[in-house]
Amino acid sequence: MARVEGVLFDIDGVLVTSWQAIEGAADAVRAVRESGRPCGFLTSTTSLTRELIAAKLTKLGIPAEPDDIMTAAYLTAQHVRENHPDAQCWVLNHGDVFIDMDDVSWAAKKPDLIILGGAGPEFSHEALSRVAELMLAGVPAIAMHQGLTWATSSGVKLDVGAYIPGLEAAGNSRITVIGKPSPGAFEKSARMLGVAPKHTLMIGDDLNNDVLASQRAGMRGVLVRTGKFHQPVLDASKDKPDHVVDSVADLPELLGSL
Repeated sequence: MARVEGVLFDIDGVLVTSWQAIEGAADAVRAVRESGRPCGFLTSTTSLTRELIAAKLTKLGIPAEPDDIMTAAYLTAQHVRENHPDAQCWVLNHGDVFIDMDDVSWAAKKPDLIILGGAGPEFSHEALSRVAELMLAGVPAIAMHQGLTWATSSGVKLDVGAYIPGLEAAGNSRITVIGKPSPGAFEKSARMLGVAPKHTLMIGDDLNNDVLASQRAGMRGVLVRTGKFHQPVLDASKDKPDHVVDSVADLPELLGSL
């Protein structure tokens, strides 16, 4: 395998759970930086801006700057800017990420584009029914990411990926996914690091959306046994991660062995 020149971290379930640091997370990130490797964060978090995420990580002793962070909302804003520059958008999302999408035009009543963000109370029967109705009328829909769940201190919560298949069936059209597990999300994150994908290591707790997706994008994947990790999911998968570790605290030792 190619040498590792840069590292991408998922955040939820890898570095934090409900914004409480996972043991060893701060030391692991510092160790990567001290090794001279650039590191960044690729997250499906849609409830916080890059600036707030950086501030929260820094407060936990995990060194981070806003420019080190690639969020699903930020990637989505780039996609809209490049592919739907004049679109009036309806965003269905849990959390306020509009600072990272400040050049997107909003229109709740007659949108040209539907943007599905992170799931929460906003994903009501009424709201999801409207999404399907608009899709049937020909309004295109995109999703910030395709995560099925995220891990919290109170248990697993459903995310937007759990709704996408049903909305595609009801709306009779496809929903384009912008963030993970889209290859473009990993490619843009590698460019953020200034490192080729084949020299980038991605560490995550989601076997499919973090690890296997990064490997399909040409990266080396590391699965941690924290966050949303479930052994039966790994056992049932025909595709396997390049590496599996108990937690992010084991990353420096892994890097030292590569």
